[in-house]
Amino acid sequence: MNNTSTLLVRAYRDSDWARLCTIHDAARLDELRQSAGTAAFLPLAQAAASEGLFDAQVCVAERDGQVAGFVAFKDDELTWLYVDPALYRRGVGRALLRHAVASARAPLTLEVLEGNDAALHFYLAEGFRLERRVEGHLAGNEAFAAVGLVLCHRPGETAADFTAA
Repeated sequence: MNNTSTLLVRAYRDSDWARLCTIHDAARLDELRQSAGTAAFLPLAQAAASEGLFDAQVCVAERDGQVAGFVAFKDDELTWLYVDPALYRRGVGRALLRHAVASARAPLTLEVLEGNDAALHFYLAEGFRLERRVEGHLAGNEAFAAVGLVLCHRPGETAADFTAA
């Protein structure tokens, strides 16, 4: 991508579905390689209903007219955030996250799979705080054990508020 690329966050449209599937399926494999293992992979076409994708507000980031990532969130929880792996570290995830934080009611929580260090560092850099570690099973694919890190964002709280704790 060149420096003249444009990024727009907008509401999901039914016509975005195929692109969401492509993005999720590639990025989810990256996520699972670092955590629960790729054997736990379920494609979005299968996972969307069982994991409640559309139980939340879904928005997409468009870069130069093409969907580059998506986010789903409720008033108090970020439930999904995936970016096309070809566009990692290009501001797409940050734009989606900031949109969700600005749109949701505070505080906003999310869960990151333990081992997904890139996502953990990303959320911490955006002002989220590690609240607790939980052991259980993958949502929608309960045959696989997983460890989640629950993070929370409280508007007005800065890193200085919790680094000394």
